[in-house]
Amino acid sequence: MKYIKEIYTHQIEIDKSIFIGILFPLNDLDDIKLNIQKAKEMFPKASHYCSASLFGKGLEHATSSDDGEPSRTAGIPILEILKHHDITNVLCVVVRFFGGTKLGAGGLIRAYAKAANEVLSIADFYEKKEMQGYEIIFDYSLIQTIDQLLNDITIVEEKKFLEHVTYQIYFKDLNISVLDEVKHLIISIKPLNDKTLYCQTT
Repeated sequence: MKYIKEIYTHQIEIDKSIFIGILFPLNDLDDIKLNIQKAKEMFPKASHYCSASLFGKGLEHATSSDDGEPSRTAGIPILEILKHHDITNVLCVVVRFFGGTKLGAGGLIRAYAKAANEVLSIADFYEKKEMQGYEIIFDYSLIQTIDQLLNDITIVEEKKFLEHVTYQIYFKDLNISVLDEVKHLIISIKPLNDKTLYCQTT
């Protein structure tokens, strides 16, 4: 299951109507109403604020709203796009500025689905993983070497620069053999409690 960590917006135009897709990450279900209100504050003169959300590891919570558009022409198409992207803890609001041309039910379904799909196409996605952590302490002269070794395979949660350099690192997978390669260079290695962190997907 994938997650997002920040807000994304993307605008398209279809037959003179403007559709703006907005993605919001959700920390809890209360964020849904708050973020729909935020979308209204971002674009206060829009005609419609249609939306869909998914929440929970098993997608236990799903919502959709047509916000005045004909039934099932906006919220459900947005929801189906979210489901297709295997994403959760997310709200997608598609804001519409009516351009004067009626699109019909089929046209609305395609427009709202396209707006949702295109804003998702610019998002960075993350997975939640339980990662093995270590605290390593080393000399300043090794910063560049350590950074090059760890950059792609760990998340560095904390860095301290005192008498020596201290990193708290978490490995993205179970292969921690790089520690064997550098243990003769560093002053100390101490295991940390495992932690669940966001890891960007490719």
